[in-house]
Amino acid sequence: MEYSGGAGGSSGDHHHDGDGGGGGSSSSDPLRRKKRYHRHTTHQIQTLEAMFKECPHPDEKQRQLLSRDLGLAPRQIKFWFQNRRTQMKAQHERADNCALRSENDRIRCENIAIREALKTVICPSCGTQPTAEDSYFDEQKMRMENAQLKEELDRVSSVAAKYIGRPISQLPPVPPMHISSLDLSMGSFGAQEMVGGPSLDLDLDLHPGSSSAGLPGFPFQPMVFSDMDKSLMAEIGASAMEELLRLIETNEPLWMKSPSDGKDVLDTESYSQMFPRANSQLKNPNIRPEASRDSQVVMMNALALVDMFMDPDKWMELFPTIVSIAKTIEVISSPMLTSHNGSLQLMYEELQLLSPVLPAREYFILRYCQQIKQGLWAIADVSYDISRHDQFASPSGSRRLPSGCLIHDLPNGYSKVTWVEHVEVEEKLPAHRFYRDLIYSGLAFGAERWLATLERMCERIACLMGMGSATRDLGVIPPPEGKRSMMKLAHRMVSNFCASIGASSSRQQKWTTLSSADEMGVRIALHRNTDVGQPNGVVLRAATTIWLPISPQSIFNFFKDERTRPQWDVLSNGNAVQEVAHIANGSHPGNCISVLRAFNTSQNNMLILQESCVDSSGCLVVYCPVDLPAINLAMSGEDTSYIPLLPSGFAISPDGRTGPSGEGTSSSSSSSRASSGGGSLVTVAFQILVSSLPTSKLSLESVDTVNHLISTTVQQIKAALNCPAS
Repeated sequence: MEYSGGAGGSSGDHHHDGDGGGGGSSSSDPLRRKKRYHRHTTHQIQTLEAMFKECPHPDEKQRQLLSRDLGLAPRQIKFWFQNRRTQMKAQHERADNCALRSENDRIRCENIAIREALKTVICPSCGTQPTAEDSYFDEQKMRMENAQLKEELDRVSSVAAKYIGRPISQLPPVPPMHISSLDLSMGSFGAQEMVGGPSLDLDLDLHPGSSSAGLPGFPFQPMVFSDMDKSLMAEIGASAMEELLRLIETNEPLWMKSPSDGKDVLDTESYSQMFPRANSQLKNPNIRPEASRDSQVVMMNALALVDMFMDPDKWMELFPTIVSIAKTIEVISSPMLTSHNGSLQLMYEELQLLSPVLPAREYFILRYCQQIKQGLWAIADVSYDISRHDQFASPSGSRRLPSGCLIHDLPNGYSKVTWVEHVEVEEKLPAHRFYRDLIYSGLAFGAERWLATLERMCERIACLMGMGSATRDLGVIPPPEGKRSMMKLAHRMVSNFCASIGASSSRQQKWTTLSSADEMGVRIALHRNTDVGQPNGVVLRAATTIWLPISPQSIFNFFKDERTRPQWDVLSNGNAVQEVAHIANGSHPGNCISVLRAFNTSQNNMLILQESCVDSSGCLVVYCPVDLPAINLAMSGEDTSYIPLLPSGFAISPDGRTGPSGEGTSSSSSSSRASSGGGSLVTVAFQILVSSLPTSKLSLESVDTVNHLISTTVQQIKAALNCPAS
């Protein structure tokens, strides 16, 4: 996903005004020519990119319309689309080359394996081995076979490309995977499984890989909506927008200030009188309301925010720690090309806390966008009962009442965002006691968490677009395009980590508790990776959550400090770790990307890519071993989508306790919560590639190793932080 036109429209971001007449050679005055290049604005690039997604070949009428809307000459529009098409073609061709090269490597490996196996073949008739002079197994003939197979692959690829209208770019790459540098005899798993090693008979489902583009097991079937249905949805959306604006603009008696921390608290009695509802679900004793309101100034203009909020893929990219799945089911009303004003869509979304013990919250919502006036936008969400269209849809345990945000454009590319979260939660099962205070305090899914994440991500996007300060960048600093490539690679790593430890029902990731060595127990899940950018094969995921009587900021500093890393990181093997590159991506010094090198003679070619994030809602430290050629590829600005990542890391959040409990308290100030004292919930998660064969069974040794790995890591963390062992 592109946050800016930097990569997507690099060939069309500038235009050159001709000299217009004689007067000497154009090469005689290069400085003057250089000044005639003009960069398109962010709004122009975003509009052109949106149009390109819908129509890569606009006709003359469409180009004239874009020219009038964007203030560009039709010739500039034409050249921009030509350059963008050329760039997309080059990217597809590069992806095809990588896929074909990987396929050729796989075939070569299979041939080598066959040759090795034939060395031990015994003839059933004479009991002897075949002679080495057999011409069929001659090396030259194997090379000819490889050439024939490659020709056949090229032919099939060209035929398929002819029918789908573009080059084949979805062949999964099979690069060598170095993730098993967690080398606790991890490399022996595949061999044991192939020779019939012991398999573990656990209740573990092997789930296929999934991506936001196509989600297997998605919780609804294709539906058809009549004009009457759409008219009803439009009324619901308009009513939700009206209620949202009143919730934002009204203070007392609707919203009261909490005497303990000064936060806005919704008065349920005043709300019921102001917005009466028939058959209110609050009559159910198991229904619990959650309401919160907060405001924040963020580093992004209103139009860019609206565009990201209305695009499900960008919505997930903007909130990777909260939104695990987002997808548009139906566009009910669509505005003009260059504006989202009046847009209404039916969406499905899942919201998560980064822990395997808490189920994700599912919502079918109507999202309605309206421009109130120049520079002021509102986006309203409200739950929609999908069961009237899909009888097999399971009822959600949560219902979103009118919620959303008001976005006020400010000078210099900033916006003020006022956020309202208002839901009714049906607690069929009580939340785990570790998380009960966090959820009931409103910190888990409240407006404060959304805005804290939004503020941090907007700063990150500003750095990605080259607008943030780079004064804290250290080490081998790549050029701007290399820095963007590194940031995109790290963001993909963080998104993969967040998706791997959640309990999403739509991704069908079911966790099995291995043991109860600590209060939470180690939980594992099996996953079959098939997506591009992930190592192909069977992945074992393991996670546990511990409570520590230490503030989130202190724990974050412990994980972030490379000097203390050998105390807990098995990748360093107890050796010292050095930060060789550092890319800042936010105002907080903890928000950064690091490239680390462990002084381990057996892994000289292996580096550790790490991104750390911190805001008032919690912290993340995510890392992944990446080999040196891949890091060099990213730093040179090349496409990193095919670099396989299998991240591990830590998710840290406050425990939500606001009163003195003897075990720590959390701060009442949102601005100081991340650095305040109090208890913390730390989720420790690992991912291990146990076999490159998609049909392999899980060996007992794999489970024992990961259980030992995560238990040892927890013990080392507690010992280093002087916390009780249990």
